[in-house]
Amino acid sequence: MEGDLVERNLNNHTEQDNQIEYVEVWEDLVSIRDLVISLIICVVTTLGLYFVAPNNSSMPLFLGLFGALLGFGICSFIFKPKRNFIEDKEGK
Repeated sequence: MEGDLVERNLNNHTEQDNQIEYVEVWEDLVSIRDLVISLIICVVTTLGLYFVAPNNSSMPLFLGLFGALLGFGICSFIFKPKRNFIEDKEGK
């Protein structure tokens, strides 16, 4: 029964993979659409807070870094992980 479940999960996973185009980035497969949207969100939040910052000595740097973290947080809520981890009987 457990083997059937694993086989069905693998079949469902391969059907979904055929519909989405992936590209390899840093030895990981990512969706091109999700990657481009994430880059746009992070660029907009980083540059937006950088240009809004007062022209003090270090405020643009700190607000730009905060904008990058804010963009990362937004992207992590929008895009959920698409990996399926399957553990076999040996625990590998």
